[in-house]
Amino acid sequence: MPKSNYFVEKNEIASLGASLRRIEQKILKQSKEGDISRVWFQGEEPYFDVFFELKNDEIAWFQFTLRGRSLSWDSKTPGWQTGTTNELKIDDVSFYAASKTIENDTKLDSEFINLVQSILETRAEETVFAKALALFN
Repeated sequence: MPKSNYFVEKNEIASLGASLRRIEQKILKQSKEGDISRVWFQGEEPYFDVFFELKNDEIAWFQFTLRGRSLSWDSKTPGWQTGTTNELKIDDVSFYAASKTIENDTKLDSEFINLVQSILETRAEETVFAKALALFN
């Protein structure tokens, strides 16, 4: 299992969840399929994002990134995938804010999965976050 390079206290979990703000739809690339919508939340901390792709109001794809780590879920290949992003690599010559790449872990990072679930739980009263939490069951 990948070694965690993060430590988050309970009060920080609440703060991270509260910092998530929805990004305007007009700046997101829209799908050519009319029944797919994209929702993006960005946190106050750098490189903290939550993306949802919804098809007929159900999650088709989900990605959560924080502190150089990623958790994703795709309805086409159910199951979680954790990974490492290139966002914290300052020597990356291909760096551009919108060019995030993710290297998948060979083994799931259960500690990061639990952290993501805890952060999402702070927003459980919102429909899209409640749907994301249901993916953990």
